[in-house]
Amino acid sequence: MSISPELKKIVSQKAGTFTESVIREMSRMAAKYQSVNLAQGMPDFPCPEELKEAACRAINEDLNQYAITWGDKPFRDAISAKNEKYIGVKYEPESEITVTCGATEGMIATMLALVDPDDEVIAFEPYYENYGPDAILAGAKPRYVSLHPPDWKFDEEELEKAFNNKTRALVLNTPHNPTGKVFTAEELEVIARLCRKWGVYVFTDEPYEHILFDGAKHVAMASLPDMKDLTVTVNSLSKTYSVTGWRLGTVCAGEKVSTAIRKVHDFLTVGAAAPLQRAGAFAMSMPAEYYQKLANDYQKRRDIMLSILDEVGIPYFKPHGAYYAYCDISKFGFENDVKFTEFLVKDVGVAVVPGSSFFRPGDRGNKYIRFCFAKKPETLAKARERLLLLPEKLAARK
Repeated sequence: MSISPELKKIVSQKAGTFTESVIREMSRMAAKYQSVNLAQGMPDFPCPEELKEAACRAINEDLNQYAITWGDKPFRDAISAKNEKYIGVKYEPESEITVTCGATEGMIATMLALVDPDDEVIAFEPYYENYGPDAILAGAKPRYVSLHPPDWKFDEEELEKAFNNKTRALVLNTPHNPTGKVFTAEELEVIARLCRKWGVYVFTDEPYEHILFDGAKHVAMASLPDMKDLTVTVNSLSKTYSVTGWRLGTVCAGEKVSTAIRKVHDFLTVGAAAPLQRAGAFAMSMPAEYYQKLANDYQKRRDIMLSILDEVGIPYFKPHGAYYAYCDISKFGFENDVKFTEFLVKDVGVAVVPGSSFFRPGDRGNKYIRFCFAKKPETLAKARERLLLLPEKLAARK
């Protein structure tokens, strides 16, 4: 029996337009070559002990069935209280907060709920690798606006030209992955002004809101005048509480927008893990001292990472938020960033992320790599030992 041409089609057009995550692939390569994993953005140290106890307590109290689809009420109440305290925006727990399976699901649920085919979605480039595929899966067209080194600023005129009658949303990630940029209040107001003018949503991605250095301040887009109704604030517990494997995300928006997001979320995943949500409510009650210590501890890790890069001779852009160091490798003479990262993981024993994964196809990202420093001191020390062998390994390669 012959197979019809229709059955020979393996993947959809959408799936054929992007690759699997390069970041997660680098973690697999790290395991394969027994390299120090400074690639994927996940801590290798424990989450707070009391948070683990809260999760175990919830399981032992038999909170092991479905929570309400849009989130366990104590968790939503706690999210509301924390947002009001730290970003100055009040969201109603019953109608304006949705709990998702990580910020990753939060962003795609938002895209599917609010973006139509042939709409355009603006993203700043370099960008976290999910944003382009998210827009494509929603049937939209990504439109990119460059962030320019060394300070990773955008050109206001270029941004303004990106807006048109097809523009539906702009994705904003601050503190920024991969560069560590923290968007200033002045930059946010430029973005807000254009979004108000065109009636464009801002989908914010704010999981690093408490990981700030050198006095940098996080300003929430939703807190700016007349921006709450135009902003969908996506966040997660992953980075702030060192629980990337829990997959707990939060989406806060106005009631009509939240209603749409909740419908999509319901049919994507039904709901996030119930006992972990109850533990999440506990996490939201952490005192202010917890967040200050978090930032201080990460600044120490950042300074260790940068000192290693100085010692090894890898130029970097100093991050003011998040937990990554974005580096320029053009002086090393490799064909591209992928070749350099392959060399690092196989020959040097350190896994990093090729910078091109944060750019559209082309050569603009080919001279960058990203290090993650959300690691124990001993992990960073081990990475240092291996990276100090870089000159020797480079010489042997010639």
